[in-house]
Amino acid sequence: MTTSHIAGFPRVGAKRELKFAQERYWRGEINEQDLLEIAQKLRAINWQHQANANTDYVSVADFTFYDHILDLQVATGAIPSRFGFDSQNLSLNEYFQLARGNKNQFALEMTKWFDTNYHYLVPELTKQTKFKANPTHYVQQIREAKALGLKCKPTIVGPLTFLWLGKEKGDRFNRFELLAELLPVYIDILNALTAEGAEWIQIDEPALVVDLPDEWLDAYNAVYTILSETVNAKLLIATYFGSVAEHAKLLKSLPVAGIHIDLVRAPEQLVAFENYDKVLSVGVIDGRNIWRSNLHEVLDILEPLKARLGENLWIAPSCSLLHTPYDLEVETQLKANKPELYDWLAFTLQKIQELRIIKTALEQGRLAVQDELDASQVAANTRENSREIHRPEVTERLANLPINADQRQSPFAERIIKQNAWLNLPKLPTTNIGSFPQTVEIRQARAKFKKGELSLIDYESAMKKEIEFVIRRQEELELDVLVHGEAERNDMVEYFGELLDGFAFTKFGWVQSYGSRCVKPPIIYGDVVRPQPMTVRWSKYAQSLTNRVMKGMLTGPVTILQWSFVRNDIPRSTICKQIAVALSDEVLDLEAAGIKVIQIDEPAIREGLPLKRADWDSYLQWASESFRLSAMGCQDDTQIHTHMCYSEFNDILPAIASLDADVITIETSRSDMELLTAFGNFKYPNDIGPGVYDIHSPRVPEANEIEHLLRKALKVIPAERLWVNPDCGLKTRAWSETIAALRVMVEVTKKLRAELS
Repeated sequence: MTTSHIAGFPRVGAKRELKFAQERYWRGEINEQDLLEIAQKLRAINWQHQANANTDYVSVADFTFYDHILDLQVATGAIPSRFGFDSQNLSLNEYFQLARGNKNQFALEMTKWFDTNYHYLVPELTKQTKFKANPTHYVQQIREAKALGLKCKPTIVGPLTFLWLGKEKGDRFNRFELLAELLPVYIDILNALTAEGAEWIQIDEPALVVDLPDEWLDAYNAVYTILSETVNAKLLIATYFGSVAEHAKLLKSLPVAGIHIDLVRAPEQLVAFENYDKVLSVGVIDGRNIWRSNLHEVLDILEPLKARLGENLWIAPSCSLLHTPYDLEVETQLKANKPELYDWLAFTLQKIQELRIIKTALEQGRLAVQDELDASQVAANTRENSREIHRPEVTERLANLPINADQRQSPFAERIIKQNAWLNLPKLPTTNIGSFPQTVEIRQARAKFKKGELSLIDYESAMKKEIEFVIRRQEELELDVLVHGEAERNDMVEYFGELLDGFAFTKFGWVQSYGSRCVKPPIIYGDVVRPQPMTVRWSKYAQSLTNRVMKGMLTGPVTILQWSFVRNDIPRSTICKQIAVALSDEVLDLEAAGIKVIQIDEPAIREGLPLKRADWDSYLQWASESFRLSAMGCQDDTQIHTHMCYSEFNDILPAIASLDADVITIETSRSDMELLTAFGNFKYPNDIGPGVYDIHSPRVPEANEIEHLLRKALKVIPAERLWVNPDCGLKTRAWSETIAALRVMVEVTKKLRAELS
C-alpha cells in the first residue's frame, strides 16, 4: 500500500460559489443559515472529488469562510481585545468584522502567505493575550466528513508557525514568550479532533523553511515532545515552499509519526530524508503551479524510495491546492484555441488524478496505468519542442541591451527639480493609487462585449463615459494628480497579459487571494512581446478631458511575473526581463503621448523574495533591474511612480531604494504607519506616499484617523517629499464610500497644508 493524501483544497468552489454567497450575505441578501448550507455543500463536493481520486484521507479543517489563520486565531482565542468580542461565542458576523473592520475598529492587518499571492490575516499578539481553545469550526468539518463515510485528516498550522506569523502589539515583548501559554490550548484543540475520530492530524510548520532564530528552532523538540505525549493521534509535521534539509536531523529526531517535505520546490532535499524510519510524505505534485507533471519522471524518483520505505512512503501534492484553479475540463475555449497548451496543464481536479495514477503505478506497476503515463510523456515532449514557446528575436534583444540600460539619465536630486518645475503641485500632493470602483454597469458592459452582445464601438463608448465620470469626481474632490480609473481593465495583471504575446488565459481559472477576492492569473507559456500599445489611447483620452495632471498606470514586470502561472522551463529572471523590456516600449509611448507621470505598480516585489536570506541578493538584483528596465530610456522630467502593498519591506529597503522610482506609495494604515518608521530610519531618498486609509474595509475613515496618520508621517518624511493617497486602488469599493473617504482625505490634507504654509 501507498498512502495518498491532500493537505488542502480550493475553498471557493468550482464556480466561485462561496465568494458570491459571502458577498450576498454581506449585502443582506441571504441569511447566515443560507451561507452555512452553501459552505457545507461545497465541502462535501470537495471531499467527494478527493475520494473519487482514491486518496486515503480527505482534507478537513482547511475550509474557511475568510482565512485559515483567522480561523486559528478564533480557535486559540487569540482575537484582538480591541473588538470586544468573545472568542468562545463568536458570531459569523463578528468573524467577518475581524477580517473587514467595522465602524469602530479597523480590520486585522493583512500580508502575504510566505512567497505566495495568498493573503492571511496577521494575529495581533500582546503581553496580555489570553489563549482559550474553541475547535468548533474544525470539529464540525470532521463530523460532516464522517457522516459521508469518508476517512479524514485534519490539517492545521502548528503553534510555532502561528506565533511566527503574528505581530507584537503594545508593550515591547517577544511573542515567542507566549508559547508556553499557547501550547496547552493546542493540546485541547488537537485532542478535540482526536475525540472525533481523527487518527492522523497534519500540523503545518512552513516557518521551518525560513531563517528562524535559534530559540525558535530549539523549541521544536520540546513542543512536539509535549504534543506527542498528550495528544492521542498520530502527528504528521508538514513543511513546504522550500528546503528543510538543514533541519533534517532535528525533524527526524522529533517524536512524531511522520514528516512531509516539498519535493517540487526543493527536490534536492530528498537525500537528507530518504533514510527516515517513520512515515515520509513527499510532495510530488505541484500545488503552486498549473503545469502537468511528467509522471514517468516522478515515478523514477518514487519507485526506489518505495523499495526502501515500503508502507512508510506517503505521497501528496507539495502543499495545499488552494493556490491552483479548480478544474481544467471546463476550459473549452482554451482547448479549442490552444489545444497543445491545454494538454500541458493540470488544475486541482487533474492534479489529484495525477496523484491517483502515481499511487496505482507504485502499487500495481506502471503497466496498470500505461496509457495515462504515455499521455503524460507525450505532453512533456510536445511542450519541450513547441515552436510557440521560443522567439529568437526576444532572446537577441535581451542579449543586446545598451550598457546601463536600466539606469535613468540623471540622479533623483536632479530629476525631481525638472519634474517639480512643470508639475507645480502643492505641498502634500494628493492622488489615488489607480483604480476606481468597478461598478455593476462596467462589469455588465465587459461581459456583454466578451459575449458579442455589445459592439466594440458601444463598449468603448461605455468605458469612455466611465472615465469621464471618474475624472469629474476627482476634479470635484480637488485631487492633484488624477488617474483614469481603469474602467477598461478586468484585472491589473490579466489586462496586460491579454495584450502581450506569450500569455494565455482561462475562463474559470480562479484562485483565492483573500476572503472573497479571487484572481484569474494569466499563464506565461512562451517568450513575451508587446505587439502594440496597450494603455496609451485610454490615458491620452483621459488627459484630454482635464487640465490637471493625468497619471498613466502600468503593472510592473515583477508583479506580472508573480501573479501569473509562470513557465518553468527557463529562469524566472529571464521571463521578468522579457516583460520589463516589453513594458519599456509602453512607457516611451506614453511619454511621447504627453503622459509624463507614469506609475509602474510592483505590489508583489516583496512576495517574490526567496524564503532563505542566502538567496535574497540574487533575486533582488534581477527584480530591481527588471523594474528599472521597464522605464529605460525615459526623460528626466518624466516622473515614475510605483506602488507596493501588504508586505514587510523593512528588511529590503536598500533594494526598494535601488528601484529609483521618483515616488513610491505604500500600504501603511492597518499597521498605524509602522512601516513608514523604517523608511524614515533608512532615510529613504525619494518621494513617498504612505496610505492614509484602508481600502479593503468598507468603513469610511474619520478625519482624526487620517490626521493622526499624516502627522505621524510628517515626523519621519519631510513635507516636500510626502504624498497623500489611500492604501491601494479602489476597484472593490462602492462609489458612495469612495467619495466620502477621499473627501475626508483631501480636507485633512488641506488643513495640514495650511499649517505648513
